[in-house]
Amino acid sequence: MHWVWWLVAAVALGVVEVLTLDLVLLMFAVGALAAVGANLLGASIAVQVLVFTATSLVMLLGLRPYLLRNLRRRTPLIETNAAGLVGRIALTLSEVTSRGGSIKLAGEQWTARTGRLGETLAADVEARVTAIDGATAVVTGLDTAPPAQDEDPGAADPAHPDGTTTPDHPEDRS
Repeated sequence: MHWVWWLVAAVALGVVEVLTLDLVLLMFAVGALAAVGANLLGASIAVQVLVFTATSLVMLLGLRPYLLRNLRRRTPLIETNAAGLVGRIALTLSEVTSRGGSIKLAGEQWTARTGRLGETLAADVEARVTAIDGATAVVTGLDTAPPAQDEDPGAADPAHPDGTTTPDHPEDRS
């Protein structure tokens, strides 16, 4: 008759686990199922409790960390709320400067400002959202060139189109 209580405990722990999704109660539910198996094999209540405890601890300390690592690795990061708006294109509703303005973003009107001092975006032009600062969208014009990058070190040297280089030190020249 003890197996019924172990089974009820396993089901109850499983149901609560579905609500919490921590994988802690699931490990105890598996331990309770192991105790059901021990009971059906004729083990005493002391052995059933020992099987429950040992199985739960092994699952909790051994399997749970592995499962959590795999779940986190396979679950894609989904940007939500304000973070999900960064990179989107907005329409300026009024002139937008570094001091302020307004845009239409994701169907809603937002206060906005440019990210660079002196940059001005006219009304009715598209702009890219580069950040969300509180309740203000930071935008830049689509035709604004990205900041200059250093020259590509792998680019071909115009003086040596065949890929050869000149040694930096005269003693290295042959």
